[in-house]
Amino acid sequence: MYIANGYQNENDSEITTFLQGNSFGILINQVDGKPWATHIPLELDVNENGQKVLYGHLAKENPQWQSFNSNDKVLAIFSGPHAYISSSWYDHENVPTWNYVAVHIYGLIKIIEGEAMLVALKKLVDKYEATSANPVRIETLSKRTMMQTRGIVAFEIVIEDIQAVKKMSQNRNEKDHQNIISELEKTGNPQAAAVATIMSKCPR
Repeated sequence: MYIANGYQNENDSEITTFLQGNSFGILINQVDGKPWATHIPLELDVNENGQKVLYGHLAKENPQWQSFNSNDKVLAIFSGPHAYISSSWYDHENVPTWNYVAVHIYGLIKIIEGEAMLVALKKLVDKYEATSANPVRIETLSKRTMMQTRGIVAFEIVIEDIQAVKKMSQNRNEKDHQNIISELEKTGNPQAAAVATIMSKCPR
């Protein structure tokens, strides 16, 4: 993706934390020569070969998976907090802009089945059930309930490239930077508040 100078994020630890906290992504490839996208959770992990991967699954009725064998190159997009930045918040005339965080992951996808699929499903469920008062566990679900897994296609994406952008007004002077944070906090918008929090921790 295009990343303007000064906004590329190359901090591996920060990117990993972002992906773990913003794992509902968009899986993109081509189906019958046309772009196809599905919104699904994609979990960052390491496979048995020590490779960084994303795990996920699709409904079998979704035709996207049928192209995985013939065209295994895919793109996964993850978005974080974003907010409109008014140029009225600067101490000089300029144009408005937008602050945001995003990660693009390029990789090779393959279908996984059997035990590998169950392990991937268990990790996904365990992660999101961790705060539940009565957590669901894959290993305790009945055979009848688990028959529903016949309706999904699980996959693994071996990561080839990660491109991350963090555009947080790093190009502004200290006065403008602090004023932007203050104005974002005043909006009462959760996204704007999240951007303000990131900006306050963002080195410039």
